[in-house]
Amino acid sequence: MEQLILDVMRDALMTVIKASLPILLTGLTIGLVVSIFQTATSIQEQTLAFIPKIIGTFLAIIIFGAWIMTVLVNFTTRIFTSFNLYI
Repeated sequence: MEQLILDVMRDALMTVIKASLPILLTGLTIGLVVSIFQTATSIQEQTLAFIPKIIGTFLAIIIFGAWIMTVLVNFTTRIFTSFNLYI
C-alpha cells in the first residue's frame, strides 16, 4: 500500500514538473536576457522585466497549452482508471 501511495505521489510530482516546465523556462530565459540587457546598458529599472515576462508567459501558454492539457488529462485518466487499486 505504501508503495502505491509513493508511486501516485511520484507520478503527480512528475506531472506537475512536466506541465509547468515550458512556462517556467520561458520566464527564466526572458528574465535572464532582460538582466543581461540591463547590465550591458546600465539600466537599473526593476520593473523592466515584468512586461516581457508576462508576454512570454502568455505566449508559452498559447503555444504549449494543448500539450499541457494532454499531460494533465493523461494523469487524470491514469488516476481514475486505477481508482479501484486505491480503495
